[in-house]
Formats: sequence, C-alpha cells, structure tokens
Amino acid sequence: MSSALAPLESRSCKACTLCCRLPDIDDLDKPADEWCRHCIAEKGCSIYADRPKLCRDFLCRWMTDEGLGDEWDPLKSHMMVYGQGQQITVLADPDHPDLWRHHPYISQLESWAANTAPAGGYVIVFWRDEVVKI
Repeated sequence: MSSALAPLESRSCKACTLCCRLPDIDDLDKPADEWCRHCIAEKGCSIYADRPKLCRDFLCRWMTDEGLGDEWDPLKSHMMVYGQGQQITVLADPDHPDLWRHHPYISQLESWAANTAPAGGYVIVFWRDEVVKI
C-alpha cells in the first residue's frame, strides 16, 4: 500500500494492535511476532507522535480498502494485510489457528493471487514459521 492512501472514515483500528506485534520493525529492533516495547495492549503506540517513519507511513489494507468485508477486520480475521507493489502480504497472528487456510479467507487470497499474477504479482502469507506464496 502506498503512503498516499488514506484510512476510510467508516473504519478505525479500535482495539487492534496487530501492527505493533506481527511485522519485523528494524528501526525499533523489534522481531516479527513479538510485541513492540512501545505498544500498550488494546490501546496502541505509546510513542505515536514520535514513531518511526515506517510505522507512520503504514496503513493496513483493512483501513484503506472498502472492498474488504467485515470478515477481514483484523480483530476477527487475526490477520494484517498490506500491499507492497505487486505483492500482497498477509501476516497471520501466530496465536490463532491457521484461519487464512479456511473459508472465506483462502478463496479471497487465491483470487487476489490470480488477479495480480499477470502483472508478476503474488500473495505471500507469513504464519508462525511458515512462508507460503499463493
């Protein structure tokens, strides 16, 4: 996702803090799947005003894509979805069953992969120690 995207007015992070846990954030010396030391559970970032540029520029796809249904709300899906050029990246919460492999998620991931493949794109899912290219 480009930093030029804006959040949809109808959506908010609510109590979701998956972006504080799932990604690897080098600027904060934070490994993937570990809580950021600046995260306040179910509230968000304690250094929000001074957070690194990577965090400042990030918006999950749930916040920017009105085409994603309620099932993709990270609080329900336990996944964080974002785009990087032609790649769609899915970070799945390691504390939850592999929901991404089940309906309705897997069919949507396969559809995204099929739609982006002609341009060289793909979908990649990170869950626990697995990395799966769809």
